[in-house]
Amino acid sequence: MPDFASRPWLAHYPEGLGAEIPPTDFATVGEFAVAAMRKWSDRPAFENMGTTLTYRDLDRLSRSFAAYLRGVAGLNAGDRIVIVMPNVLQFPVAVFGALRAGLIPVNANPLYTATELRGIFAEVLPRAVVVLENFAHVVDRAIAGTSVERVVVTGVGDLFPSPKRVAIEVALRLGKKIPPYELPGRVGFRGALAAGARLELPAVVADRDDVALLQFTGGTNGSPKAVMLTHGNLLANQSQLALVGSIPLTLGREIVLTALPLYHIFCFTVNCLALFGMGAQNVLVTNPRDVKALVRTIARTRPTVTMLVSTLAAALLEDERFRSLDFDQVKLDIACGMSVQTSVAQRWSEVTGHPLFEGYGLTEASPVVALNPLWGGERTGSIGIPLPSTEVRIVDQDGKPLPIGETGEMAVRGPQVMKGYLNRPGETSEAITPDGWLLTGDIARMDSDGFLTMVDRKKDLIVVGGFNVYPSEVETVIGSHPGVAEVGVVGVPDEYSGESVRAYVVARDDTLTADALLQFCRERLTGYKRPRSFVFVDELPKTSVGKVLRRALRDR
Repeated sequence: MPDFASRPWLAHYPEGLGAEIPPTDFATVGEFAVAAMRKWSDRPAFENMGTTLTYRDLDRLSRSFAAYLRGVAGLNAGDRIVIVMPNVLQFPVAVFGALRAGLIPVNANPLYTATELRGIFAEVLPRAVVVLENFAHVVDRAIAGTSVERVVVTGVGDLFPSPKRVAIEVALRLGKKIPPYELPGRVGFRGALAAGARLELPAVVADRDDVALLQFTGGTNGSPKAVMLTHGNLLANQSQLALVGSIPLTLGREIVLTALPLYHIFCFTVNCLALFGMGAQNVLVTNPRDVKALVRTIARTRPTVTMLVSTLAAALLEDERFRSLDFDQVKLDIACGMSVQTSVAQRWSEVTGHPLFEGYGLTEASPVVALNPLWGGERTGSIGIPLPSTEVRIVDQDGKPLPIGETGEMAVRGPQVMKGYLNRPGETSEAITPDGWLLTGDIARMDSDGFLTMVDRKKDLIVVGGFNVYPSEVETVIGSHPGVAEVGVVGVPDEYSGESVRAYVVARDDTLTADALLQFCRERLTGYKRPRSFVFVDELPKTSVGKVLRRALRDR
């Protein structure tokens, strides 16, 4: 019988959705991926710029790449391989190939500087790197004196038909989109595939407790570190998501707009694993910041599932052609990675006729913890209810559970919670309690029926004269002003109150003034929560998935 006292959210589960996920049939993520490739062999798996790989294509190519890594590159099970690529067809081939070879992939943002990339090399000690040639010059500057022995370089069109491949390569070189690099001894991706196709692939012995992926994060206290996610962690989270997703979605039929990067943990688990396992077709968007091109892709492919962040949703809503599209085929729109402003959620529903489902996750939990009910009953402004096999509670600063309705730090326990931080036992013990609760560093509250509401990041809290101010609350208010396109709120030093609130605003036009915004806030926020200063900017600093970088705003 469900435990509604300690897990009140279970009352919202529909008939057929159990409180726990069933045991998995797979020991490793590689086994899971191969099973999906064989099950959905004739289905399109990944599409990019009009070129499609079927599940059968991916099976063949990833096997060849795995055989190359073991038989030619001489890598062994457990070795680390850094993947530096945006959303291109080579990404799933490289990732699944590495997993089938028994290696541990390390996802790296291709926009990292040489210093940042060198930091990753020093932390995880990889033996190999796979990089898109547009970013090979960064690897070239970062690689000297590191553990890297083999670099595989790929071009954007390497998996496209030959006329298209040549045309894209010529266009990129004429446009000087490929900065010069050397990387002596580098190997071409196509050559690696050809070499691997002639070799046998040795068997891999691993289990669910072994590390499957190293994923970098700012962590619960802000300093970059590598999260150790096991095969069991990733298999559990994809199973949790597939169990919930199977209610509104049809196996083997969905088309997913994958505009967020696969190297980000959300899309890695949700798109590259869970939806992949359900036989979905992922439409890879290489540059989501080109909104016009993104809208053309949406119009051409007519996705049934869309993954967004709030800022990308807001940008789409500003596009006239997007607002004129037909959204009848859509089954599910999910916003992740950051809190969704209420005004964006409302406009999205008005324009598309569909709700923008919000959820919650963090890298340390593989990443998804909670999601609004996909079967109905979603709540705007809430991050939803915990997934099956997931416990959530709100705790005080001493880690003690708080009563329902009170605000505190969110703690999570479940099979998706990480093994720990690589080489950081002290920080691991600070993040995970002895009885398995992950302290997320996020401030939230839980309603009596189990719905969760995110308040803010613990480290972003602003203290004004002893009163707590949560930036997301202020951002929601200012973001609802019709003249505001985007806003970021931070605390700045103040000699009288310790800190005061500052808002960085991207205005829709030049007529918006600080006085107008201040008056707007006076009507909606108590005194200590109101910004003492407004700074108008052309754009806000953001991460690769569109999160506003409050740290960068504070540094200004």
